Amino acid sequence: MTDTRRVPRTWPDDWDQRVGGDGCAMCAQGRPDEDELGIRVYRSDTADAYLQKADVGQRGYCIVIWRGRHVAEPTQLSDTEAGVYWDDVLRVARAIEVHYAPAKLNLMMLGNSLPHLHTHVVPRYVDDRDPGRPPRFMDPGAKTPALPIEEVRRDAAKLRELMEGQIAE
Repeated sequence: MTDTRRVPRTWPDDWDQRVGGDGCAMCAQGRPDEDELGIRVYRSDTADAYLQKADVGQRGYCIVIWRGRHVAEPTQLSDTEAGVYWDDVLRVARAIEVHYAPAKLNLMMLGNSLPHLHTHVVPRYVDDRDPGRPPRFMDPGAKTPALPIEEVRRDAAKLRELMEGQIAE
């Protein structure tokens, strides 16, 4: 017997189109060295990583963006693509660990508001305001001030240097 009850829809009406790539902001932006949100610290054939400019209380917060064809989920990647993407994410995460020495790293693939494969690499520190819980800044409605841009540029240069060193090893 089939259950015919209707469940109220809570996702946006155009969600399926967004998942399919219609109007995808990450696809449309190309591969800029810098945008209003971040400074690119890593580039490969399949990913870019951006050190975020916003002061979210988690210095060193980066977003790694898949730059192949549009996909919303890592399950849509081939095994080879997934391995290459994960290598990119780990390269960025390792550089963050070395440069910032966090107590913990959170690696989060969300895409609940922008369904394009990307990974939030969030360093968590011993003075974290939310230890043991997800970072509070993930609220899409939250406004955050910008970090001093010269500090972000210095950190971006150091992260690039660290990742170039990983490639050379």
